[in-house]
Amino acid sequence: MSQHTLFICKSCNSVHSDDVDYEKAEGAVLLNQLQDMHQEWPDRDRLEIRSAGCLWTCDHPCAAAFSGPDKATYLFTKVPTEQGAEALLQFGKLYLNSKAGNIPWKQFPETLQSAAVAKIPSIAGSSEDEEA
Repeated sequence: MSQHTLFICKSCNSVHSDDVDYEKAEGAVLLNQLQDMHQEWPDRDRLEIRSAGCLWTCDHPCAAAFSGPDKATYLFTKVPTEQGAEALLQFGKLYLNSKAGNIPWKQFPETLQSAAVAKIPSIAGSSEDEEA
């Protein structure tokens, strides 16, 4: 089992209604795309993809979060379902290969540069000056 995880909010949906089919919600679509692409991804053993029932970013779907031991956590919102899966896996490669999870914004895949992002420091207290 990998120590790095990509969480995808499977209930993310830009339409808020009691009639939403959450099997077809944008988050579920993104999750399915990622799971399909992940099967052929070279680093699949290093990154686990897990669904999350809700990441509480309902006003900014779709949401995804990268987490790893002694690394910063990244929370992306407004991830587009078109090209979002590919961009998340590109970011995942950067994240896996970083020492402390410090990824310069300029290295983010172009698709994720328009997403909203939060970087949460590692609980281990990594310094901002540490090398990525």
